Amino acid sequence: MAETMLKKEYAKAELLKLNNRFSDLNGHAPLAYVHSFGCQQNVSDAEKLKGQLSQIGYDFTDDMTSAQLIILNTCAVRENAEDRVFGTIGNLKKFKQQNPDTIIAVCGCMAQQKHIAQKIKSTYRQVDLVFGTFAYNDLYQMLFEVLSQKTRVFNQTEKITDISEEFSQLRSDKLRAFVPIMYGCNNFCTYCIVPYVRGRERSRKPEAVVKEVRDLVSDGYKEITLLGQNVNSYSYGFAALLKEIDRIPGKFRIRFMSSHPKDASKELIDTIIESEKICKCLHLPLQSGCDRILKLMNRHYDKAQYLDIINYARSKKPEFSFSTDIIVGFPGETYDEFCETKELIKQVKYDNIYSFVYSRRSGTKAAEFEDNISDKQKGLWLRELLLEQRDVTTNWLSRFVGKTVEVLAEGEGRLADGYLTGKNDEGIIVEFKADKKYIGEFVQVRITKAMNWALEGESVEDK
Repeated sequence: MAETMLKKEYAKAELLKLNNRFSDLNGHAPLAYVHSFGCQQNVSDAEKLKGQLSQIGYDFTDDMTSAQLIILNTCAVRENAEDRVFGTIGNLKKFKQQNPDTIIAVCGCMAQQKHIAQKIKSTYRQVDLVFGTFAYNDLYQMLFEVLSQKTRVFNQTEKITDISEEFSQLRSDKLRAFVPIMYGCNNFCTYCIVPYVRGRERSRKPEAVVKEVRDLVSDGYKEITLLGQNVNSYSYGFAALLKEIDRIPGKFRIRFMSSHPKDASKELIDTIIESEKICKCLHLPLQSGCDRILKLMNRHYDKAQYLDIINYARSKKPEFSFSTDIIVGFPGETYDEFCETKELIKQVKYDNIYSFVYSRRSGTKAAEFEDNISDKQKGLWLRELLLEQRDVTTNWLSRFVGKTVEVLAEGEGRLADGYLTGKNDEGIIVEFKADKKYIGEFVQVRITKAMNWALEGESVEDK
């Protein structure tokens, strides 16, 4: 352990010397381009990478072609995310030939998979550094090895180390912050690669999470999203953590992602409803409305258990907001079973659904299942589902028309000039007429119209 720390500190000091020399010669600091594909956890990971890079003299750019260091932080959940990464890497071949001193790195969930790392090693020689999700803390050593030895480095270690709280994080948003409370997953849903690339569940200590949130609130952040593959599995009690954070003084919101239905308790619902700052909404991934498919997915709940959570929340708060994830065309799914999902959508009345065609992931159990549904058929089913949800959303969102809701104004809207955009407590997009001076503030908005993707309204602040 001590030897590892010495190597890290040595590499950090040498990298800082190299970058200071670059700055002296070029009149500006070396630039890093860091881009994330995928989920909020990836965004948080990228912010920590940028925090480390800032400590060794890097500035940052949104222009990949002007960077001396390019880091692609990847996602492995769906095939199209991988295709986008490989497309981006392929496009960098000519750039690398013209700029041989630029370091190109690929990290994250894709890079954790050994067959992906081998493919990059053999096919994409323009990539200098490939490291997985367990190697973020080794960034200085890996980067120094690439620069000092002019070699390619591949690090797919699966060694799980203690969660370090001594990290620097360069956040990309000044209003909203992601705060991981745990890493990894123990559920092994048959379609999901996450437990294989993120490892088993590890939880941060509650005092560390609470301190981070308190510091963010002191710095002016208005919305904190707690992250975990299954936050309900948080080792120290998720409801207890929420209650502790809710007691932090200040004007801010608490959201979280994601809740696994098998662990979503009545205590969680009560905590949300009785709190001051926790948003009155729950993202509860359904994946399928058919019990047979849920069993094949290894989800550990059935339709009745799922609806029990919904009904309990709605008995306490009839307009309680739910959103969900749905997979269309799971191997072996029939059209009648797909229709069970459509019926459940109408029954639950979600404010939003995130729906995807099943994507085969090598290494998962479902990848071994016979899949006799054509891609064309899956696409048609997905379209049918989205059309069903569009009508449900428009009708269900109409419950807000005529009411005044609080919206965190995030920026200029897209409906027309003079509009701002943000989200209400339920996480629904609201486009509203208001002065730009309210950007970054909580605004009281009277809702005038429900659309299939958002609410429309007008600020009541100046009336």
